[in-house]
Amino acid sequence: MKRTRFFLCALLALGLARADEGLWLFNAVPESQLASKHRFRPSREFLDHLRLSSVRFGGGSGSFVSPDGLIFTNHHVASRCIQNVSSREHNYMRDGFYADTPEKELKCPGLEVQVLMEITDVTERVNGAVTAPASDPKSAQQRQAAINTIEKECMDRHGGACSVVTLYSGALYHLYRYKKYTDVRLVFAPEEAIAFFGGDPDNFTYPRYDLDITFLRAYEDGKPARTPNYLKWSRTGPRAGELALVSGHPGSTDRFITLAQLEYLRDVSYPRSLKSLSAIIRALKEYGAKSEENHRVARDKLFGAENSFKVRDGELKGMREAWLIETKRKSEEQFRTAVAANPRAREEVGDAFERIAAAYAKWRPRSAEYLLESGATLCDMFAWARHLYRLAEERPKPNAERLREYSDAALPSLELRLTAQTPVTPELEALMLEKWFELLESELGAQHPVVRQILEGKSAAEVARGYVFSSKLQDAAERRRLLSDPAAARAADDGMIRLVRMIDPQARAIRKAFDEEFDPVIRDASSRIARARFTLYGMSVYPDATGSLRLSFGRIEGYRNAQGQPVRWYTDYEGLYQRATGVDPYRLPQRWLDRKSALKLKTPFNFVSTADIIGGNSGSPTVNTRGEVIGIVFDSNYEAMHNRFVYGMDRGERCVHVASDGIIEALRSVYGAERVLAELGFAKAAR
Repeated sequence: MKRTRFFLCALLALGLARADEGLWLFNAVPESQLASKHRFRPSREFLDHLRLSSVRFGGGSGSFVSPDGLIFTNHHVASRCIQNVSSREHNYMRDGFYADTPEKELKCPGLEVQVLMEITDVTERVNGAVTAPASDPKSAQQRQAAINTIEKECMDRHGGACSVVTLYSGALYHLYRYKKYTDVRLVFAPEEAIAFFGGDPDNFTYPRYDLDITFLRAYEDGKPARTPNYLKWSRTGPRAGELALVSGHPGSTDRFITLAQLEYLRDVSYPRSLKSLSAIIRALKEYGAKSEENHRVARDKLFGAENSFKVRDGELKGMREAWLIETKRKSEEQFRTAVAANPRAREEVGDAFERIAAAYAKWRPRSAEYLLESGATLCDMFAWARHLYRLAEERPKPNAERLREYSDAALPSLELRLTAQTPVTPELEALMLEKWFELLESELGAQHPVVRQILEGKSAAEVARGYVFSSKLQDAAERRRLLSDPAAARAADDGMIRLVRMIDPQARAIRKAFDEEFDPVIRDASSRIARARFTLYGMSVYPDATGSLRLSFGRIEGYRNAQGQPVRWYTDYEGLYQRATGVDPYRLPQRWLDRKSALKLKTPFNFVSTADIIGGNSGSPTVNTRGEVIGIVFDSNYEAMHNRFVYGMDRGERCVHVASDGIIEALRSVYGAERVLAELGFAKAAR
């Protein structure tokens, strides 16, 4: 830790660490920064308890909040579960859900959550397995073979789930060992109208008034899991100026990429993604407007698409702002100056910046073809078909030689998703497939051989329906049959399997080009830059987010918005009722209108802090220095949209949380959820 503290002081002196920036590894927490700025030095026991209480969802975060497996997360993180256990007769997204007895808790099909048990540095082993030159495609194969082997050995020894996490662009490799729970059940969820009050217009804004929470429960052997590491609930809730600590799984950031990489995202990747999402959103809205049932089944996909669009649109606008590009340019220049002054760092970097720029220039004309490999966005049946088809080819290979998603370490989770009894709406699947076909036609051209083969001279809508409605993959029993019979999966006359079989040679070819020609160059050059940064600053510079567990922190405080107006650090229930208009998306559920007089209207509802977050942090518990829950992360404000690339520019960037005391008030006064309240330590009391 002495080296970490030394380099952190150097960074602060150079002005490289801004505000409360940092998505910190749990085994490299900046103790000196916390101590000097916030007068708090977390003990190893504190960090271990927080880590073991934190829960990983696919694409989100959560935490245990009772010794009996009770999980606390966002409504939007759990929305797929809520949607999947709903039906035409029981619309829990619209009406909410509460299991007032254990027997009424509903199992979430295909949902798996994980808890990080152990972190091991395996850098030397991974690097030691690579004998080919960095420019040789064999180097990437050797590296992946070593990672697959390490993960399998870990799984064989411990069970659960194991994943080698690439940090600092390959300067470090850490093995993360997880305990996993595959029986997760819904306990409580509010109505979507209050969980996502304000809808898309208010998304990524502040002030906010959202009860974006859900409670689930992990089970083992048919009984509630024993979870001795859990977070206790604060009796006081958040307070102005208080230090807030956030434990979660931020998905990805690009704070240490080069200018050439940033320009590629700005000019190629993001515009293409926004084009696709825009078409999907329009189609989903049209589909949902046809009936209440259509709206119900499309809602989860629509939320995901709208959320992704707003994120990418805000990030693209940030990349197009002169100040952000200038900030990145100056940062890169300062780093290269520091490298030039250090012989070891200078040798590490070499021509890495130039090689990255050349690789992107070479890849740019071929990048659209990678759409064949990335697949049909939001089409579950396509994803299932591809996995079933490729599993039949990949599984017979030695573990070390498989594509990463089919390694022995990845298979249990994949098979759980493939065989889960997940509700499917073929009409909606066909619509998502149609939008993908239209994107392929637009980006690759109508005369591209694969596009011509897919469309067969017909419209995208017509052929999409043909593939979907000649498939049986909506039936979990059929997926289980094909999973157990590889030969049948490869030869199936199923519509979606036929589509995948048609596309797969070209999709694999472009992936092979990416994996062997483009990615090794970027990985090697980025790793050299990262190693130089490591030489200069050590682990006092946090790595970019990787979907793995990180610690963030910041003060609870308001800010001034773009108009220079002060924004209070919290909102309350009184503000909620003032904001409600009775018209969507500002319409309150009936029970909230009926129970208004029972609520303490001045209770804090949502609040903001300077904690550093990104997508994937949704559902992260927010705790005080005693390790008590004072809230839960559910969003950031628009001023923070550039955080993917740059953080802490004093532009009013804030993380948005639901306040713990506001949650208790809602559970008690609106929902009467006494069973959940008692489990959180709030037994029924006189008002």
